[in-house]
Amino acid sequence: MSELSGTSYTKEQLSVVQGVVGDLSKHWGWLLALGILFIALGTIALGMSVAVTVATVLFFGVLLTIGGVFQAIEALKCRGWKSILAHVLIALLYAVAGVSMITEPVAGSLVLTAFLGGIFVATGLLRIMMGLHLKGTGLRWGWIVFAGLVSLVLGAMIFFQWPMSALWIIGLLVAIEMIFHGWAYVMIALALKTAR
Repeated sequence: MSELSGTSYTKEQLSVVQGVVGDLSKHWGWLLALGILFIALGTIALGMSVAVTVATVLFFGVLLTIGGVFQAIEALKCRGWKSILAHVLIALLYAVAGVSMITEPVAGSLVLTAFLGGIFVATGLLRIMMGLHLKGTGLRWGWIVFAGLVSLVLGAMIFFQWPMSALWIIGLLVAIEMIFHGWAYVMIALALKTAR
């Protein structure tokens, strides 16, 4: 038996782990460094959430514009298709939305933040309903209701501070995601080091 992150594994289990991670266990140090880099970048981004929000909106605008252009090119190549007008209109919608986000990133962040707040509220309400439907089944329905309440509170916080929240919420979420991504890499790297 060998130890991997405090858990005992047989040789067979270790070979399965090795089959999944491959040569990654030999290069755990690089993965650790990458994790630390993501944590550092995410921490810096926490202090620059407005700039990260604008950069994210600009990036999203560029992606939409490129997608619209390529869809328009594809639509023009599809002669004889009955839905070509809808295809072209969707391409124009993508391109216009993308160019609008590039030229007016603050307005773009307002729209994206309102959309994000709406998603949190809708998700929260649906989770609460799901949890209440499971009440009496013996399943842990309370956790689903709790997750729904958290989503509902997050959505409400976004809307209560909107439009000011549009300046920082997207950047904050990107920064938090980078930090958790980095910690995940750090933990995997340390487990791989232990496995070696």
